[in-house]
Amino acid sequence: MTDELNDSYDVVVIGGGAAGLNGALMLARSRHSVVVIDAGAPRNAPATGVHGLLAREGIRPSQLLGRGRAEVRGYGGQVATGEVYTVIRQDAGFVVTLTDGRTTLARRLLVTAGLTDELPDIPGVSARWGRDVLHCPYCHGWEVRDKAIGVIATGPMSVHQALLFRQLSDDVTFFAHALPPTGEQAEQLAARGITVVDGEVTSLEIADDRLTGVRLRDGTVVSRDALVVAPHMVARAGFLADLGLKPVEHPSSMGEHIPADAAGRTDVPGVWVAGNVTDLAAQVGAAAAASAYAAAQINADLVTEDTSQAVAAYRTADHFDKAYWEDRYRDHTGTCGREPNPHLVAETADLAPGTALDAGCGEGAEARWLAERGWQVTAVDISATALRRAREHADSLGEVDWVEADLSSWTPQEGHFDLVVSHYVHATTSSAALVHTLAAAVAPGGILLIVGHHPSDPNTAAHGDVHVTAEEIVAGLDPVRWEVLVAETRTRSVASTTLHDSVLKARKRP
Repeated sequence: MTDELNDSYDVVVIGGGAAGLNGALMLARSRHSVVVIDAGAPRNAPATGVHGLLAREGIRPSQLLGRGRAEVRGYGGQVATGEVYTVIRQDAGFVVTLTDGRTTLARRLLVTAGLTDELPDIPGVSARWGRDVLHCPYCHGWEVRDKAIGVIATGPMSVHQALLFRQLSDDVTFFAHALPPTGEQAEQLAARGITVVDGEVTSLEIADDRLTGVRLRDGTVVSRDALVVAPHMVARAGFLADLGLKPVEHPSSMGEHIPADAAGRTDVPGVWVAGNVTDLAAQVGAAAAASAYAAAQINADLVTEDTSQAVAAYRTADHFDKAYWEDRYRDHTGTCGREPNPHLVAETADLAPGTALDAGCGEGAEARWLAERGWQVTAVDISATALRRAREHADSLGEVDWVEADLSSWTPQEGHFDLVVSHYVHATTSSAALVHTLAAAVAPGGILLIVGHHPSDPNTAAHGDVHVTAEEIVAGLDPVRWEVLVAETRTRSVASTTLHDSVLKARKRP
């Protein structure tokens, strides 16, 4: 048995029955750090076997749990013996405190602590519970088939119990106790040949360690081989009180449970429940299945959170620094001979040549095209390799000043250029900061042309490219100083692939 607790886990599972172990198994197989905290008091401990569980019919409860623990550990999960005292919220997770003072942190909780059966205060009932005093026809019915069965009316489900056990035996007696059946219920019992005995049950008759009968207050003893009672079932969840989760009355009136949606998600973010703690009637198979489903939802929730955090870190990380671009250009053959960007051609072909800034020029296809048409071009890029290739390919051209600089720190001359263009720049600064820098470099009456990858384009997303919409670019321009001429999404074809681009063209007012 692994009793040592780590400082923290992705998921702490509270309750080590079939539900808890199956949920932990799913989470461990998804490579989450997970621990099952088990108080060691399974509800079905008195039972001789687990029934209705395919391929494990009749297995001893202790054997089933032993196999489950081994499977969880086999995938790297832990199982710790202990009883949870309280759980409190801390930051985005939870602090789990055990009654022995140990603590651990959890990003998520899966509560599968089961329930407590509050039995009627009749001498002998507790001692025989799970043996020949029963409640579930699916768990124990076959074992008492054709025997003399008694049903004590202890709650609203008692008549229903009697009808279910009547399926298993012709000899069923209903002890009215304090709840004599009336109306339709009395008619149902009579129609099924179930004898109704009035009077309060005061004790059970036991001989040779087996139930032999039921004694009434008037001294009458009714011979019976098995007895059925409906306990008041209460979720074991007192440790959740500090989170605002307390057991409430179940719609069936059979007891109190922790409400949850179909996936096991409670009203407290980060807390899931499964098994009898929420579904009072769930058998072992159903409890385990519900926990597996809840664990899948927890896994998805954690993956979503991890991805969101990774994206945030990715956006702030210096992914597109000089080393990145040097590696990229060294690892790829030159594309100096490619055609200039079609959006540049479409939006600038009719402009009178002047001074131009190509920000993030790469290997210079756009800068060369502008220079060939008479523009005096300043072409800036962070990669020395890209600029070397650009220079080699543009030896016959004049009027191109190739500048090695990082656009996140390089400041062009303010108001100097008649045309400022940028195509798919992956600057180490934010998109808004880059737009501000480029806009400032445009001369009054000049043109700003920015082309970027649109967020809806799966082809560029697969390569981790920076995305921006035309609307986001426009938002960085002062409408008093700028006239927006084009702000739209356009397509272009590259090697039989259709790509989606965001295109912004604006004129700085004189």
